[in-house]
Amino acid sequence: MAPSRISPASSGAVTAATVPQSAVLFHRKPDAGPRCLRHLDKPRELRHLSGTMQSDIPLTRDLVLIGGGHAHALVLRRWGMNPLPGARLTLIDPTPKAPYTGMLPGHIAGHYPRTALDIDLGRLARFAGARLVTGRAVAIERAARRVSVEGRPDIAYDVLSIDIGITSAPMRLEGFDAHGIAAKPLGPFADRWQRFVEAVRSGSEKPLCAVLGAGVAGVELALAMQHRLFGVATRPQVHLLDTGAALTGVAPATQRILRRQLRSAGVHLIENAEIAKITHDSVELKGRDAIRSALTVAAAGARPWPWLADTGLDLTDGFVTVAPDLRSTSDPAIFAAGDCAHLAHAPRPKAGVYAVRAVPVLHHNLRAALMGESRMRRFEPQKRYLKLVSLGDKSAVADRGALGLSLPGLWHWKDRIDQKFMQKFRDLPAMPPAPLPREMAGGAARELSDHPMICGGCGAKVGPEALETALAGARTDLRDDVLIRPGDDAGALRIGGRIQVVSTDHLRAFTDDPWLMARIAALHALGDIWAMGAEPQAALVNIVLPRMSAQLQARTLAEIMSATKDVMSECGAEIIGGHTTQGAEMTIGYTVTGLMPEASTPIGVGGARPGDHIILTGALGTGVILAADMAGRADADVVTAALSHMSNSPQTAAQSLKSARAMTDVTGFGLAGHLAAMCRASDCGAKIDLAALPLLGGAEALLAAGRRSSLHAANRAHAAPRLADLDDAPRSEILFDPQTAGGFLAALAPEDAPNVLAALEAAGVQAADIGRMTPSEAGIRFR
Repeated sequence: MAPSRISPASSGAVTAATVPQSAVLFHRKPDAGPRCLRHLDKPRELRHLSGTMQSDIPLTRDLVLIGGGHAHALVLRRWGMNPLPGARLTLIDPTPKAPYTGMLPGHIAGHYPRTALDIDLGRLARFAGARLVTGRAVAIERAARRVSVEGRPDIAYDVLSIDIGITSAPMRLEGFDAHGIAAKPLGPFADRWQRFVEAVRSGSEKPLCAVLGAGVAGVELALAMQHRLFGVATRPQVHLLDTGAALTGVAPATQRILRRQLRSAGVHLIENAEIAKITHDSVELKGRDAIRSALTVAAAGARPWPWLADTGLDLTDGFVTVAPDLRSTSDPAIFAAGDCAHLAHAPRPKAGVYAVRAVPVLHHNLRAALMGESRMRRFEPQKRYLKLVSLGDKSAVADRGALGLSLPGLWHWKDRIDQKFMQKFRDLPAMPPAPLPREMAGGAARELSDHPMICGGCGAKVGPEALETALAGARTDLRDDVLIRPGDDAGALRIGGRIQVVSTDHLRAFTDDPWLMARIAALHALGDIWAMGAEPQAALVNIVLPRMSAQLQARTLAEIMSATKDVMSECGAEIIGGHTTQGAEMTIGYTVTGLMPEASTPIGVGGARPGDHIILTGALGTGVILAADMAGRADADVVTAALSHMSNSPQTAAQSLKSARAMTDVTGFGLAGHLAAMCRASDCGAKIDLAALPLLGGAEALLAAGRRSSLHAANRAHAAPRLADLDDAPRSEILFDPQTAGGFLAALAPEDAPNVLAALEAAGVQAADIGRMTPSEAGIRFR
């Protein structure tokens, strides 16, 4: 079948989509190694298809998970070990990590570092073949089956599941929004607590806290806070307040133990308190003296997220009402689990144990819904469960039904339970690769051994040596209206007295989010236009989509074109058409043109002079971070920061650098390769201060751990002979790291550099003066 071609008169769907290769039974990225799934439960409609290649199964259904709660995290883990062919999986969460509730009191008390609480949703999504959308869901349009997410286009679904937890923020309490913090969601509170402890340690904050809500959660937090503050300050004071009686709902023996522990720890319990308002340093009470508090935390009750009220779903006290199969009682396409759900057939208090116990049923029923099967399992929660309540220090009380007791070793038992749960996400199962064929052409096995993975983005490029060899002598020199300057980022054409620059670029997907991938690819392509001092004019879009149904093609193209339109609108360029086709995986590319100002010539890589300041905008490290992410070995916060860096437009930086004598964008061949090209074209050398190079967070640590992009070795081999005084330290290796949507490398006259750096700083653009151009005989050196 011929590929489709998009014309300017078409619907504007000039884009391809990012699709997890998990449509199939293999790892999303083929080069990461196929997964061997011996116990695959094939969908009924596929059981009769003998000989069908799993990679040929088209994507036909979208499963969207809102929230990275415990139930969804465990569903993702199960999905990674047994994905459903034909289903595309999306996880939406405001943050790339989800904290585990069970270990929060231990962290507050200082027994666990902050990192011990986090379920890395980025790694988990990569393992499951899901795209992670880091954003806040704010609405569900049920008729159109779309989820609204802040700051990006809607995300379509066929089956939806909600696991967004609860909030403990009080609904109406004057001053709380400005001066208080809710204990749930846990992430913001844990981060706020960490900052508060450091402020108390430094003496900039007083060790005075108040906890609103004297249930089990409030008591645990108050004891943990008091224990931690005793370690960093003298005479800390924690107040625990409740509008009614404390510790209702636990066994009498448990209540006695906890009240005794509060007194022993010095926590002040105030029951039947009428709270008037919260200020920056107090909790004001009606009929009583105000409580001094530098940090006020709400741990009272469990409130649903307000936006659920606008979904039109059946709700019970604001929580999604679900049937025994965990589907909404009003919409069979929507499931809910965890604290945000209300079990109509078996109401239970809000507790993480029910979310975890519901996972097998939720996982089975989501798969059944995607396959169109009506057979659903029932979730029958237990009536009672064991609570292990932390007491601040490393002790605990056990509560179950009418029983409560405190025994030596209970905290360590709780710790083992919590650590075992978290270990499920720290050590994701290693799925063995499929065996290689017994017979292969000579050199194939060695190539697989030397290059087991091809990176996405610029890391997938052909090496510079092979490219230069292929291009040598390829020019025809047939036209005098085409300006040919070796090494320049884009071609230059004389048209009617003006100079138009033109360039093309495309990227192999490194994220399964088509909207984000398209934005980064568009900015990456425009970098060549900006580097030559031109203003973007027009763009053609070229897209390869994995095999998928027409419905999913339309959804994916809509996301890609939304990002494309945003980028091109921001820089004043017009989208004039493009080309789409289906292939093995998603690739997005752009052919872009730009116009030079009248009577001006393009900035090239030649033109630098000895003594010029070498300015680098942005930061380095996208190649190694993306490579580690593909291998499932990158921290989600590091990956998210890198993706954010790549998706920021460099237009302001380019405008500030228009006085540059020479300029290029730093992309696939790394800083060393692009600097060498500038030196060759300018007949100069360079001296670079390695310590001045700006690096993305986590990049140097990954290099030190031996992580490398698949293009790294070729970049090093090509550039190293031109470099001197270079050691093998991890920071030196950043010179060969291929960059995607990288910053600009510019040579500026000494009299211009200070003003340009000041302008970049004023505009909020990250930039560094990393060295000087030198005479050519000096070569490229480092200090």
